[in-house]
Amino acid sequence: MIDTIIFDLGNVLIRWDPGVVYKEYFKTEDELNYFFEHVCTLEWNEEQDKGRPIETATELLVKEHPSHEEAIRMYYGRWKEMILGPVDGTPEILNSLHQKQNQRLLALTNWSAELFPYALENFDFLGFFEGILVSGEEKMKKPDLEIYRRFEEKFPIDRTKSVFIDDSAKNIAGAKEAGWNVIHFKNASQLETELNNLGITV
Repeated sequence: MIDTIIFDLGNVLIRWDPGVVYKEYFKTEDELNYFFEHVCTLEWNEEQDKGRPIETATELLVKEHPSHEEAIRMYYGRWKEMILGPVDGTPEILNSLHQKQNQRLLALTNWSAELFPYALENFDFLGFFEGILVSGEEKMKKPDLEIYRRFEEKFPIDRTKSVFIDDSAKNIAGAKEAGWNVIHFKNASQLETELNNLGITV
């Protein structure tokens, strides 16, 4: 019997898409793709999720790619526009679970410590969680094994009775390596079905 449900936040409960800021800035799809594959990469962003200061990260990238300075500074200059609101259907699932109070509700997110307060201020459903572990505050990130162990230290769980929900395949793989049960999130309907299959009524 599952007694603990652990949610990722970005693109599970809160929609995040940095591309929306740049679709009108870049003239072609190739330019947009190059920017995210070679300049403001996911790996670069994840270092901020791991605790690197935003100002340090920005200046480092400007030095490496001076011809893209304007676009680089847009990344955190307009980052609030990248937060597109709740993911369709998932906050309703969370709310239902919160109302039933049959399982502990926890969250584990890769998020810059500098930026996470904005999420707390703008998404009331985050208050449904007993606790949230934020990677930027811990100076470690998913899918590194150490963050799952830190989570277990902070919020003691029985792995055999817990399930972790994340949209990222590599984060799911990291959680499985840590011995966690997992659901690879696709959409709210799929999540509800998989929870039901685990005996969790939504």
